[in-house]
Amino acid sequence: MPSMLRHRRTHRILAAAAGLATIGGLAAAMPASAGQDHATARHHHGSGRYQDVQLLSFNDLHGNLEPPTGSSGRVTETQEDGTTRTVDAGGAEYLATHLRQARKGNKYSITAAAGDMVGASPLLSGLFHDEPTIDALNKLDLDVTSVGNHEFDEGAQELARLQNGGCHPTDGCYDAKKKFKGADFPYLAANVTGERTGKPILKPYWVWQKSGIKIGFIGVTLEGTPDIVSAEGVKGLKFGDEVETINKYAKVLRAQGVNSIVALIHEGGAPASASYNYDCDSPGAGDGISGPIVDIAKDVSPSVDALVTGHTHQAYACTIDDPAGNPRTVTSAASFGRLYTDTTLTYDRWTGDIARTAVKSANHVVTRDVAKAADITGLISQWQTLAAPVASRPIGYIAGEIGNTGTESPLGDLIADAQLAHAKSLDPEADIALMNPGGIRAGLTYTASGSEGDGVVTYGEAYTVQPFANTVNLVDLTGAQVITALQQQVSGANEASPKILQISSGLTYTLDLTKSGAARVVTDSVKLNGAAIDPAATYRVAMNSFLAGGGDGFTELGKGGNVLVGSDDLAAFESYLTANSSASAPYPVPGADRITIVK
Repeated sequence: MPSMLRHRRTHRILAAAAGLATIGGLAAAMPASAGQDHATARHHHGSGRYQDVQLLSFNDLHGNLEPPTGSSGRVTETQEDGTTRTVDAGGAEYLATHLRQARKGNKYSITAAAGDMVGASPLLSGLFHDEPTIDALNKLDLDVTSVGNHEFDEGAQELARLQNGGCHPTDGCYDAKKKFKGADFPYLAANVTGERTGKPILKPYWVWQKSGIKIGFIGVTLEGTPDIVSAEGVKGLKFGDEVETINKYAKVLRAQGVNSIVALIHEGGAPASASYNYDCDSPGAGDGISGPIVDIAKDVSPSVDALVTGHTHQAYACTIDDPAGNPRTVTSAASFGRLYTDTTLTYDRWTGDIARTAVKSANHVVTRDVAKAADITGLISQWQTLAAPVASRPIGYIAGEIGNTGTESPLGDLIADAQLAHAKSLDPEADIALMNPGGIRAGLTYTASGSEGDGVVTYGEAYTVQPFANTVNLVDLTGAQVITALQQQVSGANEASPKILQISSGLTYTLDLTKSGAARVVTDSVKLNGAAIDPAATYRVAMNSFLAGGGDGFTELGKGGNVLVGSDDLAAFESYLTANSSASAPYPVPGADRITIVK
């Protein structure tokens, strides 16, 4: 969940700082493209006609340069006997090593990404407007990426700065010896156009060429980006249909003689299994995956040979039939640099196209049992030195792991209570606080991340949880509006993929998942401190500025009146945790029992 306010926090923090001194894989063979003979492709494989091109890809890094912690730093793997185990994964130092090892012996290798490289980042990157991540991606030899919705967290001008370089307009340069040079790789934004110009704000496509081989890349983000990004972040921009845009530029590329095309799409799906090596083509092509990417894949032109996707933070490497009925590879490498995808594209020099019969794709774990890449370690160390005085400061204590997963999460309860406490400090009449689950980016881990000790929560850890610098806003809503907002969790824009708001203490209700749409919220069960919500009464409701603007499909919350803007949401969280925990009395793990779920 984005915000244009992050620079304010960064400025304050830096001012304060200145004052302080392959496991397993999944392979799938594809039927040929139209007119491509299967036997011919196999017979000539490795000959002068055919050349294997390695495509390494990942997505949704979100500035995770250091190894992510807790569940964010693990992947689930299915073993040969059908059991599952979790594997620690991620960290840019390890990702660099894995990518470099994968490239060895592959003269023809491309590295691509599908958006959200930055945004919602941990403190090490977010504190510096994600310059550290761009520097790291340059060292990783990333060739090209699409934009994601989080690339717009700080607006189009800031995205342009990440691409082209230059010092931050407010915070200036972090290195007195040299200014930020920007990304060595192109960001592609084919479906993001200026309202006035009608033209893409960045390059719509890019062509990789080597020894006569040409492969085009088209980059798009989800059309619904304005629904999940702050209004300021997408001001003056239009987001076009993903399929129409890809098909348009596929024709442009083919007119230029580029017949091999890969689409980088920041939109995704959900596999039927949480295991990264799950076979989503069992029993048939694409049978084990659902979500928006399925319809997109079915409609994207057959001239596009592969789809690298993201956004949903899921792992899959499978096939979905194109409009001509031919299976086409569709991949996603989870998130946070925990996986990378290795896809073999067999290029036919006679036709300039990809022989889909020979395409193979597999996700691989970025394990931490390899040597760290020294250049990435050095880069991280440089930024850690600048961030350390801020990141290591203790702000509270917890009695155990406080996770952010589940329909209602323990951390969701904690954050909602913190926002209600802040709201009451501004207006004693505050009744309720609501928190969107997508704004809670990580859990609070009990195990120490550094030298602070187990159970100690540092500012850096809290920043990773809530990196958006939204404000806590108070609004007046009627009881009927509160109920409507709860219904919008599971209806309208959120019916296919519910977004369950995290709620403050005192608010309770029943969510009946055996029903559909708005009926899932049992109206008579919605109570505040044991009393039924009165549809005609007015309630004072706290929420972050993203929700108060109607974000995530909660249009009813955007209708609140008598608005009072409070402090930064992270400051509210810090204040609450500091006031309600100590080394001798750590904050207990919340029960996550405010919503009764019927299945």
